[in-house]
Amino acid sequence: MDDLKSFCCQNPQCRDYGKRGLDNLRVCFRNGPNQQRRVLACRTCRKRFSERKGTPLYRAKLPEDKALSVLAHLQESCGVRQTGRLGGVNKNTVLRLALLAGQHAKALHDELVGFSPRHAGSTVR
Repeated sequence: MDDLKSFCCQNPQCRDYGKRGLDNLRVCFRNGPNQQRRVLACRTCRKRFSERKGTPLYRAKLPEDKALSVLAHLQESCGVRQTGRLGGVNKNTVLRLALLAGQHAKALHDELVGFSPRHAGSTVR
């Protein structure tokens, strides 16, 4: 049985959009190489989406382990060309993944900061 409690509906028009743990998702089918990626369906709005939607790896053609390796090298302050050589990918792929991961991190930061409590003298906006 698949554990889907960490996922939520990705359809902004759905009344359960962004709400986790409602048991409104099911696995429709699997796709990708070796059928390892799940395609989820919301029981509320009946829309389908990939389990990778909303992540930097959405629609990525790279294997997940290779993409994570590239991001790990960037995290360790390796340069773009060095990361490309170490990961066995083109430097443009490294740049694209870095840009997507940065945009995702910024959006997540803005969302979390928006819900954090305000304290006098804190760095929260």
